[in-house]
Amino acid sequence: MPDRVVRAGDVALAASDDGAGTPVVLLHGLTASRRYVVMGSSALQRAGHRCVAYDARGHGSSSPAPAPERYGYGELTEDLVALLDALEIERAVFAGASMGAHTALRLALEQPERVAAVAVITPGYDPVEFDDPQRLVRWDALSDALRHGGIDAFVEAFGVQRLPEAWRDTLATVMRQRLAVHEHLDAVADALRAVSRSRPFGDLHALEQIERPAVVVASRDEADPGHPLALAEAYAALLPRGRLVVEEPGCSPLAWQGGRLSRVIAELAARADREPS
Repeated sequence: MPDRVVRAGDVALAASDDGAGTPVVLLHGLTASRRYVVMGSSALQRAGHRCVAYDARGHGSSSPAPAPERYGYGELTEDLVALLDALEIERAVFAGASMGAHTALRLALEQPERVAAVAVITPGYDPVEFDDPQRLVRWDALSDALRHGGIDAFVEAFGVQRLPEAWRDTLATVMRQRLAVHEHLDAVADALRAVSRSRPFGDLHALEQIERPAVVVASRDEADPGHPLALAEAYAALLPRGRLVVEEPGCSPLAWQGGRLSRVIAELAARADREPS
């Protein structure tokens, strides 16, 4: 379906809206775009869902924020609400990866009536480590590499060569592909600094307030050390109706497999559909 543009305050969000049925809204991670949640799979539409995906501010084909610091979770959540309002979606199932997961969880805390269920894919926000200066040094180095050296410099700064050989080439290829779709790389560099300094919510016990069906999709640390399995396990344990899914040891991460991930999301949506209205 042709892309559409949705105004969200001071930005224009590029979105796609396809299919019919229970709405499922896909939210991508930092430095990704809307095509990198279910990796282009149309399984959700075939399963009878209206599938909405959009590029976060400054990412993909969406416009940059008006100031470098305006990529925090407050702005990201306001954008999500504006998108829902523009598309006349009162309530939806949300499936978000990393930054997108944290945005969806913040919405579930602030406006729970709009959330039917939430799929939390590879969460990375750890309140305990949030104030670690070394954490920000790494994010700032990635931002500087992208701004001054482009995509290749970002991939090198990310440290792909430190990953196990089994995942190294795949991750480097995907990283280059997803960065290549951005129309405003400087905006993505700004987002790397701003998002890493923004708290989506307080401590993890905030998750205990989310009384919606939830699934946490984890990845094992060998393939994705930036989204620790132990952290995903903590999210799943604290979400009152959460459950954890993770690939078998040695297998490709579930979060990288669009078709399988779509089935997990569809199963979650089916749970939400059985909820009393």
